Amino acid sequence: MTTLSVVIPAYNEEDGITAIVERVLAVAPALAQVGVAALECIVVDDGSKDRTAQMVQRFGERVRLIRQPNKGYGGALKTGFCAATGELLGFLDADSTYPPEYFPALCRVALDGADIVIGSRMAGAHSEMPLVRRVGNTLFATLLSLVAGVRISDSASGQRVLRRSVLPLIYPLPNTLDFTPAMSTRALHEGLTIVELPIPYKERSGRSKLSVVRDGLRFLKSIVWTALTYNPVRIFGGMGLGLLLTALLLAAFPLFGQLAGLSTGWAFPQLFAALVLVVAGVTLYTTGTTFSYVVALFHQRPVRQGLFGRRGNGRKIEQHYWWLGLLTVLGGLALYSLAVVFDLTNPTLPHSWFAPVVSALLVLTGVQLVSAWSLARVLGELSRREGEANADLEPTPVSVSFEQTVGEVGV
Repeated sequence: MTTLSVVIPAYNEEDGITAIVERVLAVAPALAQVGVAALECIVVDDGSKDRTAQMVQRFGERVRLIRQPNKGYGGALKTGFCAATGELLGFLDADSTYPPEYFPALCRVALDGADIVIGSRMAGAHSEMPLVRRVGNTLFATLLSLVAGVRISDSASGQRVLRRSVLPLIYPLPNTLDFTPAMSTRALHEGLTIVELPIPYKERSGRSKLSVVRDGLRFLKSIVWTALTYNPVRIFGGMGLGLLLTALLLAAFPLFGQLAGLSTGWAFPQLFAALVLVVAGVTLYTTGTTFSYVVALFHQRPVRQGLFGRRGNGRKIEQHYWWLGLLTVLGGLALYSLAVVFDLTNPTLPHSWFAPVVSALLVLTGVQLVSAWSLARVLGELSRREGEANADLEPTPVSVSFEQTVGEVGV
């Protein structure tokens, strides 16, 4: 018998808690039609200073009331999950912004095999979300899709159904309002099956508890830092690639201008800026690939993901760092040698510093590449060591032929 436990976090919701609880209890017959035989409704009063708890107590044994000091939105949900008895866990806000009538549809998808089913406010259903929050949610969903490699439309939806069995995979989660984007980020990087269903969304009456700026920054930090603990090359590599592309544009514009007859050559400051961006881009990218091995070592499983794919299968770019680094170092030394031969380092020249500086940047970039290759090799070896040691300790069965046995015993 499948049970759905619906957790409602509530903080000073005396005006709306009765209505949302009644709506949740009313979906029990529809849940039975999709295979959910029992409904458990849990309200977590998160330190309310009004009559929220008293309003819930009127429902008697039909609703479980849990009272606790204020721990925040995520803290209330985690308390409810811990107390819940259902195999399926659902949650929604207490202000009637999300429709509990959609729980049967969400549960149907979960029973079909999905690990987490998200009611998406951005997937086409009617939504009263204010424009500024709609834009913010689109940006966060796009960012999460980029860092996780899986398209998602609503990273912060507050109505979901998930299997209890996935909690060990997605925990720990924050106690604050960024609970849902952190859940989405961890679930995607854990390879869980996430399905989004369109739901209507109604803007709450009165003042929202969500601060667009403060909580928006918190959502951003939660997505980025959670992604870094799974796939750092996506973050660092993406920033490094952006710097490399910027450097390419800085160097390309003068070239196109020269070809079109609009300029006579490269300006030293512009070219120097491009070189610095190249060095910074290479440093960030190699940092990301190195961190990916640290993450793999920590998790003791191949969690590393590539910059452009979900998994870093095949030959990895860090395997080529050693010869790329050597070529870069040799190029820097050759440039300096040529500058000395052609007297380009003569102090009387207006830009005598340029060739030595470019040479130094190239040499340092090459050293960075070789160092990153060496560190990746060491961390990769450490990641494989435990598995190889266990394989060596396992006895290998030896097949002995009948003729060999007969010869050994002298029969």
